[in-house]
Amino acid sequence: MIANLEPVSRARQQRAWYWYDWANSAYFTTVLSVLFAPYMIEVAGRAAGCVDPDETCERTVSLLGLDLAAGSLPFYLTSFATIASAFVLPIVGAFVDRSPHKKRLMAGFAWAGAAFGSLLFWMREDQWQVGAVAVVFSSVLAGCSLVPYSAILADIATEEERDRVSSRGWAFGYLGGGTLLAINLAMVLGNDAIGLSTESSVRISLLSAAVWWAGFTLIPFLRLRDQQPTLGELPTGTLWDRSFGQLWRTLKDLRSYPMTLTFLAAYLFYNDGIQTVIYAASTYGSKQLGFGDSVLIGTILLIQFVAFGGALIFGRLAARFGGYRSILWGTVAWIAIVIAAFTLPEKNVALFLLVAVAIGIVLGGTQALSRSFYSLLIPRGREGEYFALYNACERGTSWLGTFVFAVTFQLTGSYRPAILVLIVFFALGIALLLRLDPERGIREAGNTVPASLRRGP
Repeated sequence: MIANLEPVSRARQQRAWYWYDWANSAYFTTVLSVLFAPYMIEVAGRAAGCVDPDETCERTVSLLGLDLAAGSLPFYLTSFATIASAFVLPIVGAFVDRSPHKKRLMAGFAWAGAAFGSLLFWMREDQWQVGAVAVVFSSVLAGCSLVPYSAILADIATEEERDRVSSRGWAFGYLGGGTLLAINLAMVLGNDAIGLSTESSVRISLLSAAVWWAGFTLIPFLRLRDQQPTLGELPTGTLWDRSFGQLWRTLKDLRSYPMTLTFLAAYLFYNDGIQTVIYAASTYGSKQLGFGDSVLIGTILLIQFVAFGGALIFGRLAARFGGYRSILWGTVAWIAIVIAAFTLPEKNVALFLLVAVAIGIVLGGTQALSRSFYSLLIPRGREGEYFALYNACERGTSWLGTFVFAVTFQLTGSYRPAILVLIVFFALGIALLLRLDPERGIREAGNTVPASLRRGP
């Protein structure tokens, strides 16, 4: 009797796949989440003629004929990258599904993104333009790399394994991103001890994220195996037809998969709530609760490392109760977190850190299980197309939560009601999740229902 070695082979592929989460998370944490925006504001402020880097710079710089406030420039750039991604990702998704080289596409986009990201090292003095080009192209390419990466999940994991594999990938990513961020923050905050200026330490940190991203991408590139696609020729026509036309065709096709559409709508709401909580956390902590930079930096690192454990905990919950129920419970937990944040007293570090721990636990878990559960609702062979839709729609609506947060603050003059109003996004997500029949959706997509999701007698 010959032993079945397929599970061993899949486990080897899964371990290789985890490394791309480890690789790209460094870019998202060190660059996009922490260091890029304040440094870009400082560099653009010099170009605009602002003297004091500690004051908000309202002077403008010119970009493509538009006069933009230096203090708002990084946010305009990331918004533009988001819009550009919504245009590009559908083309990438259609190509991924028809390519026998998913890992090459993933690595190619990653290395191109890291190359552009490395240009941030040359953003110095008043040369903000190189940073603008670098962050837009690296952000778009990072999004492109995640389409084949997510599509590979269906190739290397059975339906029963996907929650566990996705959770471990997210956990590994938080560990990798948190490790490099801790090193970089130590270098920036202790720059005098190592003989560097603050600006030099920031530039080196930005470069390190690109090197980390490119270097660790070698592991999945060398170890993953490609598989033959099941779809045929690429769509033809104009660039518009191959991008938004492809996106529109996928959306029309979603009518055949109503449960997939329901989950996608739920995800857009609760994920927008999650992203806004993360985005607003430092502002809420500093402006509303009165914490200094040392507390906020420590909180950022705490969330990163707790999220590592949180993703693994949710992976275990999914193995027992199913990904759908775990996502639903996690979304309810987000409402409890928002209410707790609303009631936090000023300058109470212990309670603030306790809320940060709760955020870390549910953050990695809900995101990881959303990816794996969505993969079960996708018709086999069309993972790239549907994950492109997943990412394009997510990026296309990611402004809504921050907009509501900003408007509420403007109307009330307080960040407390601004944070509380985010409950609406989680409540809408829960309402849509409750309308979802996970077994029906998985079967309609032609996939096998995992045992943890099957209804009991």
